[in-house]
Amino acid sequence: MTEILDALPGFTFGCDPELFVVNSDGEFVSAEGLIPGTKEEPFVVNKGAVQVDGMAAEFNIDPASSYQEFNDKIITVLAQLKKMLPTGYRLVPSASVTFSEKVWESASQKSKELGCSPDYNAWTGEVNPPPENTSNPRLRTASGHIHVGWTQDADTSDLQHIINCQDLTKQLDWYLGLWSLTKDADENRRLLYGKAGACRYKPYGVEYRVLSNFWVTYPSTRKEVWNRLQAAIRTMRSDFLPETKANFNELLIETINNSKRSSDFFFTFPVKNFTKMI
Repeated sequence: MTEILDALPGFTFGCDPELFVVNSDGEFVSAEGLIPGTKEEPFVVNKGAVQVDGMAAEFNIDPASSYQEFNDKIITVLAQLKKMLPTGYRLVPSASVTFSEKVWESASQKSKELGCSPDYNAWTGEVNPPPENTSNPRLRTASGHIHVGWTQDADTSDLQHIINCQDLTKQLDWYLGLWSLTKDADENRRLLYGKAGACRYKPYGVEYRVLSNFWVTYPSTRKEVWNRLQAAIRTMRSDFLPETKANFNELLIETINNSKRSSDFFFTFPVKNFTKMI
């Protein structure tokens, strides 16, 4: 059994994954009208909340300070979300979906809207441009964002807080973003979202926005994401990879952004033996 790494004291962890809905005929459909909750008013459930996010179903969990809490809250909220769906409908952890013309035409304009509040590129410090979807307007994506907390009521415009958020995001690109390419075969999501360094500065810490939903519904990948997250935090002072491997940062970014699984760099630096680095 894989060892589960303990979280450092003072840190909390959460997530807000999105999943797509398939109806009883096996067709991807909009979650709108099937589950309660909106971005503005999430529907509170035991240990978290659920909501419609565009065409997808989203849930979030209350903050957790251990893997046992983190895992239990995901399982608990996900089970409640599944029960809300009509008989024969199910949730699918696809990173991207192109909806049929029939489903698309019947969806509301609000559910088709792309973009929400902006996120940032930790590597450049710039705001990420809003997504454009002119080549395939019926393409929609789903994420598996990670939230890391270590403070309270921080000013999200404070320079030191921003630097802290950016540094952790960069480290997570090395530990999680690059590794995710070994598990997430989707080629379309990063046309819209989830490029290297994608994050939001939060009053409690940072939201890491690079991962898709590939890890959420499987125990083994939930555990792996947790362990890599903890390893990244533990090694921030002893081996901050954006500095110790600075010559490779551009290759890291390019590999993540373009899902370059065949590159020599990818096979050299997926940080497979991270537990030996702690």
